[in-house]
Amino acid sequence: MQFHWGIVSLLAVLLLANQAEAMCGYESCPATKANMINVHLVPHSHDDVGWLKTVDQYYYGARNNIQHAGVQYILDSVIQELLKDSSRRFIQVETSFFFKWYQEQTEQVQRLVKKLVNEGRLEFTGGAWSMNDEAAVHYQSVIDQFSLGLKVLNDTFGACARPQIGWQIDPFGHSREMASIFAQMGFNAEFFARMDHREKSKRLEDVAIEMIWQSSAALKDSDIFTGLLYRHYSAPPGFCFDILCSDEPIIDSKSYDNNVKSRVDDFINYVKTMSNSFRATHIMVPMGDDFQYEDAEINYKNMDKLIKYVNERQVSGSKVNVFYSTPSCYVYELHQMMLTWPNKTQDFFPYASDSHSYWTGYFTSRPTQKRFERDGNHLLQTVKQLSAFAKLTNEKQTEDLDELRQVMGIMQHHDAITGTEKQAVARDYDRLLNDAVVHAQDNARDALRVLTNLTAGEFDSCLEVNISVCAFTKDSANNVVVTLYNPLAHSSSQYVRIPVKEENYLVTDEKGREVASELVPVPWQVLSIQHRSNNTQHELVFKATVDKIANFYIRVLPGGKSLSENQVTRSRFEKLHAIKQRLSKAVAADENDDDEFTVQNSLVKLTFDSDSGRLKNVEMNGVSQNIEQTFAIYKGARGDNGASERRSSGAYIFRPDGDINILSDSVDYTVYDGERVKEVHQHFNEWISQVVRIYEGVNRVEFEWLVGPIPIDDDTGREIVTRFKSDLASNGVFYTDSNGREMIKRERNLREYFEPDMSESVSGNYYPVTARIALEDQQKRIALLNDRAQGGSSLDDGQLELMLHRRLLNDDAFGVGEALNEEQFGTGLIARGKVYLILNSVDAKASTEERLAQHEIHLPFWKFFSNSNTASSVKPQSLPDFSDFPQSVNLLTLEPYSSDEILFRVENFLDETEGHIVSFNIRHIFDSLGGKEIRETTLDGNMALDEVKRFKFHHDGSLPKTLEYYTTPFEPLAVNADDDSSKFSVTLNPMQIRTFIIKWLKSTITHKVVPTENVVALAIITFKK
Repeated sequence: MQFHWGIVSLLAVLLLANQAEAMCGYESCPATKANMINVHLVPHSHDDVGWLKTVDQYYYGARNNIQHAGVQYILDSVIQELLKDSSRRFIQVETSFFFKWYQEQTEQVQRLVKKLVNEGRLEFTGGAWSMNDEAAVHYQSVIDQFSLGLKVLNDTFGACARPQIGWQIDPFGHSREMASIFAQMGFNAEFFARMDHREKSKRLEDVAIEMIWQSSAALKDSDIFTGLLYRHYSAPPGFCFDILCSDEPIIDSKSYDNNVKSRVDDFINYVKTMSNSFRATHIMVPMGDDFQYEDAEINYKNMDKLIKYVNERQVSGSKVNVFYSTPSCYVYELHQMMLTWPNKTQDFFPYASDSHSYWTGYFTSRPTQKRFERDGNHLLQTVKQLSAFAKLTNEKQTEDLDELRQVMGIMQHHDAITGTEKQAVARDYDRLLNDAVVHAQDNARDALRVLTNLTAGEFDSCLEVNISVCAFTKDSANNVVVTLYNPLAHSSSQYVRIPVKEENYLVTDEKGREVASELVPVPWQVLSIQHRSNNTQHELVFKATVDKIANFYIRVLPGGKSLSENQVTRSRFEKLHAIKQRLSKAVAADENDDDEFTVQNSLVKLTFDSDSGRLKNVEMNGVSQNIEQTFAIYKGARGDNGASERRSSGAYIFRPDGDINILSDSVDYTVYDGERVKEVHQHFNEWISQVVRIYEGVNRVEFEWLVGPIPIDDDTGREIVTRFKSDLASNGVFYTDSNGREMIKRERNLREYFEPDMSESVSGNYYPVTARIALEDQQKRIALLNDRAQGGSSLDDGQLELMLHRRLLNDDAFGVGEALNEEQFGTGLIARGKVYLILNSVDAKASTEERLAQHEIHLPFWKFFSNSNTASSVKPQSLPDFSDFPQSVNLLTLEPYSSDEILFRVENFLDETEGHIVSFNIRHIFDSLGGKEIRETTLDGNMALDEVKRFKFHHDGSLPKTLEYYTTPFEPLAVNADDDSSKFSVTLNPMQIRTFIIKWLKSTITHKVVPTENVVALAIITFKK
């Protein structure tokens, strides 16, 4: 939408004439006064990128019967008001909304907006595509969406638009990794608004509401100043001047209703009370809330009066000085004061807003959407790498890639990946992501036609493999080429499963060599999913080793269902009823001792109870341990939410009602004893089943669960967990990952800083599990890895559980306004997923193996399908060799950065207890990409690393004598093609990420492809022109 200016147009010429005087940064900060309480008023609007309404409904102001909100009108109004008075300020957070609005404006409006940015009057804070969640997100996706948002700001406005502050005011708990990401981007501080009610009370009492957060146990210089907003992110009570509020305006005429004195008295009293909880003589007061400032003239007119009349009191001895400001100016003043601050080392999970409201349900809410988001990231990394290798730079290719980047940025929003949105909004998120996935596949196709000999290949993806369906193979898998793309840096060997009909297959590699394969039946519970087409009832399984790209050819052999020597079919697949008959043909079953049976390969041995059909023992890595696995059901609490003790379990809140119901009955089971894959299919009840699976040569146990439709016939909501029980003496200690990166120690019923309210002893011990949860004793360690974000815990020693699925019948009264009762095809939602178990001895090697498995699970091979008649004699493009990268080095990102630049990001993914400093040379990668120059940047890729000058704050107990800053502790990489190869060396400390930009030579594009898994540092490579 374009808006018309009216009187503002009269100011435009004067404003633009003074463009040369523009200044941003701390020079634009307002003047403060010594020996006073300096009150930094921060006008802002918190604009959710979807929640009760869809993204577009929020932007355009549609469906105001649901919620009155129109972001385009907010920005129209705010910009007009900022132009009226140079002292006014506003902070903008969500780049997705702002950029959409900015693109719709006239050139004149855009010039005026740039002037506001250049003068520090419009300040970008946060700056990512959305304000991401911090529990269910993976660090790779968070970095991506910050890279996207900050690049748009930099490309549009330049350095003055670069944010300095993290503004995470609405997420429901805060992760240490998020703080680390802010530090690695060069931010000076972060602020948020939600903290456990007990911790907040104690910190207010201790004057510790602002602190120094040690955001990484491994990275040096990772401290970042962190503050909790005093009263959520709203204006002080009684001082919301927005059209959405009903607080009294400031009446300053000779009217009988003149209220200046009472209004100023109330505000000064509030400030004095508030200042008692802060160490500095500066305090920050947010002036805004959800979707406010749609008629910003009302807001600013009243704030102008508030500032005027409060400051007039200074002549009468008042010590309160109030002015418009921004978070960056506030933090600048705190840094100048050289105070000391308390220390924080862990995170802010779980978050409880009262005694019975632990916000731990959203860790699992909408499990299929959480998985779809992971699939979106998987394709995004694949397509970004392929686009970089093939140098895809035309307009459509750029638009298609940007669409998936942007939608994935939206999916990180704290009401998207969390599953805390309305159902209609969830469907819209799915629509957005599905459309973006379909369009991005065009880029993959364009790239693979250049990078393989399948110059006319279809390169279709199978988007229904979660129910063992592939559109490309549903009629026939004869003469099919499966192109596997490995997004990891290192060569990987993985098992591939292709939905097919029951026929006799031959699989060969690119050199015509036969690859051993076998047919495995799809579980009957999956076949019975009502919306599933049952053309294919088996999966063809083979093991593939892929460096970067590899083709495998599938043919149907003549002879009907006769089997080749390398295949095993249903003749070895038996339905065994645990109660009615004993096992007859399980591996290694002893005729004299048939109360148990084993399934084993060269690395793993599983022992099951023959009567119950349940897992009893796991043996791997030279360790044997009794482990029982089952499913269990929490009954969701139902209440009217009128008081905390009547809180319902809902989209946000996990609150079980009564004891857990453990499914302890015997299960029907089936054993498939293949050469390469062995499976035990277990049927627990009509809506819970799973496959326990081991692959030859793979050192982990896979549990593929199927849950749903969760019954609600008895008006009971249910929350389903998988539970693993052992006798390990873990002493109340377990470990969970922080957004897929560093592990954090958890202690049952304990917190780092305060004594928690454990009225809800189950949900109060739940933590987000993005990738891994583990426990150990002195000798043994058990770890569970998952395929999507979930909630998890260890509620008893030796026991781990993950929540898989939730279906609830009441809203929990925290805003979404409807129960989490997902349905699909007229019945409750069915979810399918995987959990992986690793048993090991306790040493650094165990955790290292878990990390390696974690990366492979997060980014396995992406499968593309073509007809074999599309192959040509064209020699495919050779790809760079990453085999010389250290094993702990991961290619985090490789993507087009501009029309002649590539962003390259690598990491050392081992922590300080698991790994060590590694060095390697990237000259061959630089050359293979046609590189001309390479420069190093901050984590997000948008600021030169040598420009970092981050505020350093001092811990309690220190005696600061001078202002200190964090700068880059090493010489950033900055070389060109003429430099000696030795200058291309990259060193990575444990957990370190480095980012580079490579500029490439357009005139000599060779389409060489570089694997993204081998690089873990952010690099911007400049190519020759």
